[in-house]
Amino acid sequence: MNILLKSAKIIDTNNEALHLKTRDIHIKNGIIVKIAAKIEPESKTQVVKHKNLHVSIGWFDSSVSFGEPGYEERETIENGLHTAALSGFTDVILNPSTHPCPDSSSDIVYLKSASTGLATNLYPLGTLTMKADGNDLAELYDMKNAGAVGFYDYKLPVTNANLLKVALQYVQNFDGLVYSFPLDTKIAGKGIVNEGEVSTKLGLKGIPTLAEELQVARDLFILEYTGGKLHIPTISTANSVKLIADAKKKGLNVSCSVAIHNLIYTDSVLEQFDSIYKVMPPLRTKKDAKALLKGLKDGTIDFVTSNHTPMNIEEKRVEFDNASNGTIGLESAFGSMNQLLDIETVIAILSKGRERYGLKSPEIKEGEVACLTLFNPDDTYVFTEEHIKSTSKNSMFISAELKGKVYSIINNGQHTTND
Repeated sequence: MNILLKSAKIIDTNNEALHLKTRDIHIKNGIIVKIAAKIEPESKTQVVKHKNLHVSIGWFDSSVSFGEPGYEERETIENGLHTAALSGFTDVILNPSTHPCPDSSSDIVYLKSASTGLATNLYPLGTLTMKADGNDLAELYDMKNAGAVGFYDYKLPVTNANLLKVALQYVQNFDGLVYSFPLDTKIAGKGIVNEGEVSTKLGLKGIPTLAEELQVARDLFILEYTGGKLHIPTISTANSVKLIADAKKKGLNVSCSVAIHNLIYTDSVLEQFDSIYKVMPPLRTKKDAKALLKGLKDGTIDFVTSNHTPMNIEEKRVEFDNASNGTIGLESAFGSMNQLLDIETVIAILSKGRERYGLKSPEIKEGEVACLTLFNPDDTYVFTEEHIKSTSKNSMFISAELKGKVYSIINNGQHTTND
């Protein structure tokens, strides 16, 4: 690799010397060797020029699902990581949503090996319990040593409070991160959408916000008792934001995330009866979306995630009650976020979070390994199925107007481009 980025505007709020500066960047053998106002290309140098070229450290997504093993028709690891690369992401956290689910060190080794040699890095989560059945803790220590960065029974709440207590105490021995999905299943019952005016009008069974908030409150009480590290994925209500903000003020070691679609869409879109909008947690109200956005801006919410969840089309084109939850989101993540916030904030949000998982954050600096995303923040377009690189096409962003184009990523000594 011998690449010269010409006239690239650097977006890096953590680097005052280079932030918002336009520079040439020379990359050799995967290392940033020179950053200067003007660099003349050497022989056999690939010169990269783009309209309105911007560059940042590579983007990070804390929640993606693929299908392999077990559901390869939805998305293989290779195609999923290629999709992530074309969407601007150099690092992704992989949910344990496969069959069989990864509950042993050998499962983690398989996932890591399946991603070897690709431009985007994959960091797998292992399940918290054996077979994700909520009964007995899985091989947490062994999975951590094999490369698991956290433990999560995917989209399943930890219903046994004592098991969560024991898990949080146990993982402190090796700095493990425990996930707890925010849903009280007894309160949620058979609900499938947000409980409110829209669900009543449409005659759909609702999930009250209380179902999320009770679980969040319980988990925070347990964390306060045990210590340890807790992550609450994809919160969706205004009161959840408040509960977590209060917990952080107490000094509790808790983090949380929000799915991009919960920031942008509300349950009003359900009036179309289109199952593409059926997700978990469900789309909530305008008040909730506003509170989530505020929590993201003030730092209460740590990560925004695409919550990329590929599904076969036959799992969506059925009656609303019977449709599976989930939407893909990698390809639309940047364009939708960029419609919502200013570009500096968008890049700061998409770039942060690695430290929570014990990963080193890259830097735009001479002598550092190149981990970069190249993009144009001003390009506007209507998102269509042609923009989808995933094997599955279940995106709720189809026909939405998005802003921002990803040109490529440079990572692991590779240049993966959309051109």
